Amino acid sequence: MTRTFKATAVALMMTASAAMAEDAASLVAVVTDGDAQTQLMSMVLTNQAIDRGVPTRILLCGPGGDIALAEAPETATAPQPPRGASPQGLLKAAIAKGATVEVCAIYLPGKGADASALIEGVGVAEPPAMAEALLDRTTRIWSF
Repeated sequence: MTRTFKATAVALMMTASAAMAEDAASLVAVVTDGDAQTQLMSMVLTNQAIDRGVPTRILLCGPGGDIALAEAPETATAPQPPRGASPQGLLKAAIAKGATVEVCAIYLPGKGADASALIEGVGVAEPPAMAEALLDRTTRIWSF
């Protein structure tokens, strides 16, 4: 009886996980944290979603935007354990896989910079388009 219950529970969890994945037509990952580990983990998980075929947008704001700078702080580019990856390195991997990456519309003006300060493949978010993406019922939103 206990075995049957456990098997049923596992089957339900697997079905629920698959159903939840099917419900998310797209992902918007919002990165605002300046902590290097948080930035790295946000990119690890976001790349996992991309690898599973989920169309993905990444919105970088405040200190989170620093990982998109051509002259990024060392915390964004330094290899971290356990695999020697960096937040910017995994951001570039997400771009190469087709993710749309944008900094908040106020990020560059707040830095006194323009789009030339960004790495290749990163644009500036248009608030109406980003609001539409965030409000879409089929979009999953992750915030880091």
